Amino acid sequence: MSQNSARISWSEAELQKLLHDTMKGIHERCVQYGDEGDGYVNYLKGANIAGFVKVADAMLAYGVV
Repeated sequence: MSQNSARISWSEAELQKLLHDTMKGIHERCVQYGDEGDGYVNYLKGANIAGFVKVADAMLAYGVV
């Protein structure tokens, strides 16, 4: 969608890097918020908390709360 609206074209390598970076960031946030000790990561918990934090930060940035 970004490519289409900006009328730009990305190479396959650029797309792969963007996807890799996005997925790596998601994984890191899931681990950060979902770590339950002893090497166990609750990805559902981590993803839910990371999503909440992202929305809360955006609301604070826009002055909603």
